Amino acid sequence: MATYDFTLPSSSGKDFHAAEHLPLVVYFYPKDSTPGCTTEGLDFNARLEQFAALGYTVVGISRDGVKAHQNFCAKQGFRFELLSDKEETVCKLFDVIKLKKLYGKESLGIERSTFVLNEQGEISHEWRKVKVAGHAQEVLDTLSR
Repeated sequence: MATYDFTLPSSSGKDFHAAEHLPLVVYFYPKDSTPGCTTEGLDFNARLEQFAALGYTVVGISRDGVKAHQNFCAKQGFRFELLSDKEETVCKLFDVIKLKKLYGKESLGIERSTFVLNEQGEISHEWRKVKVAGHAQEVLDTLSR
């Protein structure tokens, strides 16, 4: 089974080394400060203690820069780190860059996806083409079983 280890700049101002935070819930989202991404972040934030009680760290990843992440965290009160993947290296590692259509235009973007990495850095659960409503709770319910 493949292991996923990566390091990205974080909204904390430091580099985030995935291997130091296992087990890990990693959610990929398209863009800071957009309605769906804000809702998703707030849903994970509201359940942070429950994830922590199960031993999991939660992080969000998008292609936005660290400054945008810091502003997004400050405005929404997120208590978890957002990671900047401007080069799309981790996005490509998890295969979340997909062709998307919006108003008849095609572009490459992040497909909303969530992955759970176990203590060995292997994917134990994954959700692709995520619908925001109820998703954070679904992840929590899966890990609680």
